[in-house]
Amino acid sequence: MLLLNLRHLHVFNVVAITGGVRRSSDTLLRASSAVARSIAALEHSLQTQLFERKGRGMLLTTAGEAVRLRVIRIEDELREVRDDALRLRDRSRMQVAGLDALFNERRLQATVLLAETHHMPSVARLMNVSPSAVSQSISLLEGILGQALFFRTAHGMLPTDAGRRWSERFERALSELRHIPEDIAALAGIVQGTVTVGALPLARSELLPKAIAAVLEKHPRLQIRSLESPYEELSANLMSGRIDFIVGALRTFSSDTFVSTYLFSDKAALIARAGHPLAQKKKIKLADLNGYPWVLSRAGTPVRELIEQFFRQQGGTPPWPAVETGDLALLRGLLTSSNMLTVLSAHQLHHEVTSGQLVALPFDMPGMERKIGTMLRKGAHLSPGANALLAEIGLVGNTMP
Repeated sequence: MLLLNLRHLHVFNVVAITGGVRRSSDTLLRASSAVARSIAALEHSLQTQLFERKGRGMLLTTAGEAVRLRVIRIEDELREVRDDALRLRDRSRMQVAGLDALFNERRLQATVLLAETHHMPSVARLMNVSPSAVSQSISLLEGILGQALFFRTAHGMLPTDAGRRWSERFERALSELRHIPEDIAALAGIVQGTVTVGALPLARSELLPKAIAAVLEKHPRLQIRSLESPYEELSANLMSGRIDFIVGALRTFSSDTFVSTYLFSDKAALIARAGHPLAQKKKIKLADLNGYPWVLSRAGTPVRELIEQFFRQQGGTPPWPAVETGDLALLRGLLTSSNMLTVLSAHQLHHEVTSGQLVALPFDMPGMERKIGTMLRKGAHLSPGANALLAEIGLVGNTMP
């Protein structure tokens, strides 16, 4: 993976603002020759021309405009970190260096990895450097910001409150950095790079596989990664920029942080094996369910809460699960090999229902609808690959019953 030099990008942005190498050298306090070398190194790394050299100055090319959009976002993230450090300095009286001191991608990367792993030797292995080099990077960054980023515990190096806030912004800045080569490639009609999707259960069986297959057929140089975790963990990863978007059941609460896009409504159904005794009935009543074992999602999950709410509204007692699981493979195995019942989206068991192994029983369950869609971080600027996958998800979602 190409990790561009943040200092070169900072120089590039100043040249774009001032319109020339000589004019930018005063702002950067660097010789014109050094500024020119930074621009040349950046253009070489990206294998594209970022400026047109004109008599009246240096004008951004189309590629340069695309790069500058990312650089502005990177600088905004780092500026927020420095401003936060300055607010803390007012209480601690520690010195805080200038914004340009933060433009070092290796220091940011070391901080992000240490916040995730809590173990300096692991970070060193991931970065292919020595533990002392990682330690030095962290120490230099702490000196720049005038605050400790980590503290030692029995469980490893844990981030301080400031370290936690800032490592999230550093990760978003690094995410913008990774997208720059993808933006350049897209200008030549090539959609490439890695797209990371937070996949909630209701999207994993049908919606996301169809969309991934479609986007890879159009853009074979893309790589798709999916993360399957609880919503709270996925939303934290979305905030940090580790994942591009979440797809699945939308949350009903309002958020100033995320933007949701509705695709279609999904209704949970009573599911059992095809030869289940209840499958012979034309209409099932609540009392007919007595005596059968249940396999349900864990307590506190959205679908489990909907099930319990439905049974209470119908004047019944919520079913007691013989098995609680979030594992779809285990649930399939239990349903097909026993008389167990579950309440789940038929989309999640699409292949088993289509093949005739499982059936949706004739049991009316009003109020069990859930809205399915995508969630993005507000203000996020997705990569071309993420936008392409998002478009395919929208197309597939429009075809879902």
